[in-house]
Amino acid sequence: RVQLVESGGDSMRSGGSLRLSCTASGEISNMVCMAWFRQAPGREREGVARIDNAFGFNGASIYADSVKGRFTISREHNILYLEMNNLNPNDTAVYYCAANTGGFCDPALRSRNPWEFYYWGQGTQVTVSS
Repeated sequence: RVQLVESGGDSMRSGGSLRLSCTASGEISNMVCMAWFRQAPGREREGVARIDNAFGFNGASIYADSVKGRFTISREHNILYLEMNNLNPNDTAVYYCAANTGGFCDPALRSRNPWEFYYWGQGTQVTVSS
């Protein structure tokens, strides 16, 4: 199993920046794709950004249209980051870290649905006020 713990959530005004972190532990040797999701009050959880480190992708990332150009996902060993810039109230949500191992990061699965993940953290709250 993989355990994920998010940190870095905070409250801020529009236009601000924040960096979220997710520390992974457990069976992480084969943890080759990770992602950030978010869930706003009354809305479904949505994929925000994904990063792949295997199957030839080597750090390739995918972003939701709503965050392109403002958010950056990166990974350093067992820590996943989400750099968020120019935040606005629509970014208010609980942010979750997610991970898959091995074949669950297969390119065919990634192409069919890049937002299907099996390991999840507990989430960290980000609140942006105008």
